[in-house]
Amino acid sequence: MSFWEYLSSRHQQLLADAYQHASAVFQCMVVATVLGVLIGIVTYRTEWAASLATVTTSTLLTIPSLAMIGLLIPLVGLGVAPTVIALTLYGLLPIVRNAIVGLRGVDASLVDAARGIGMSRPARLVRIELPLAWPPILTGIRISTQMLMGIAAIAAYASGPGLGNEIFRGIGSLGSKNALNQVLAGTLGIVILALLFDAAYVLIGRLTISRGIRA
Repeated sequence: MSFWEYLSSRHQQLLADAYQHASAVFQCMVVATVLGVLIGIVTYRTEWAASLATVTTSTLLTIPSLAMIGLLIPLVGLGVAPTVIALTLYGLLPIVRNAIVGLRGVDASLVDAARGIGMSRPARLVRIELPLAWPPILTGIRISTQMLMGIAAIAAYASGPGLGNEIFRGIGSLGSKNALNQVLAGTLGIVILALLFDAAYVLIGRLTISRGIRA
């Protein structure tokens, strides 16, 4: 069976796996973004706290994905739970690091001017600092998403959702007539999803970043 024939015969299952893969990555990125930005907000003013946040999230990223999921299975079981936890933890580093860099890069004179006209600290954060720090934060989100697209394939090891199931089935049946088709379909599906997500982030950047900041 040719690759195109395989796609034609399995398109419904592949679309379902692709949807589950994209949904898992998207949901984990939402959680990782909220946590990462909050960690950045809490730590960016203090050198030791920022260093601790960066080192901790960097350490998490050094744990092999199979090992991470393997360690989580006894705690939370198989399926979606270990996938969500692992992907969220892996997605933190670029967001935390870029949030700290972005917030520290805000012109101090702008913050002082906002303070001078009576803005409270939360108001300065929401109306001045976070909008100016948004471009590097969005870059961190893009980097995290690209990483998680590939890492999410390992979720199949824990009976998780996504295109990794297609890849693992192919690897587990090497030598059969459709083994290569399965691995190729899963891999290409992940690449296409990564490109679609990245295009969406480019659009979000154009809609949410003012021309003055982009320039």
